[in-house]
Amino acid sequence: MHSRFSLRAIALAAGFAIAAPLAAVPVYAAMTVMVGGAPMVPTKNIVENAVNSKDHTTLVAAVKAAGLVDTLEGPGPFTVFAPTNEAFAALPKGTVDSLLKPENKDKLTAILTYHVVPGRLTAADIAGKIDEMGGKLTLKTVQGEDLTFARMGKSGLTVTDAKGDVARITIADVLQSNGVIHVVNKVLIPG
Repeated sequence: MHSRFSLRAIALAAGFAIAAPLAAVPVYAAMTVMVGGAPMVPTKNIVENAVNSKDHTTLVAAVKAAGLVDTLEGPGPFTVFAPTNEAFAALPKGTVDSLLKPENKDKLTAILTYHVVPGRLTAADIAGKIDEMGGKLTLKTVQGEDLTFARMGKSGLTVTDAKGDVARITIADVLQSNGVIHVVNKVLIPG
């Protein structure tokens, strides 16, 4: 397997050298992650990538309804904990439809910004801070309330919201030009 990887790396490097000078190829080009059947390209911003994920159509609709598109296309950096469509579907019946109504824009905005932490925090950054803090890490969200992070097994991470519900990070380190996305399996609700 090692030699196959080496041959592949040489072939890729040779291909890049023919198409463009090797120095012109971004270091993060190989870090494209597939989410919801679509490549999440690190040179694109959070919104540009999220709109392509078939697993995040509800989140994208909510971001649009809350008027947060311009913010999440901005320079950031942001760390976004992105619930899947399944996570939204697990909310009580009618919750999503109600939140998407114009009269509930403030509540929707509060929930969405509760999924965003300022800065660019990879899973390794979060795990390292969890270890430094003795097993739990609390971070203030853009919404203003805290999320609590802990390890789950050797490499997994969990996020606990103000109500005590625990979400698992199912896909970590989806790098963006203006931050990083971590896919979560539950919608986090502020207190």
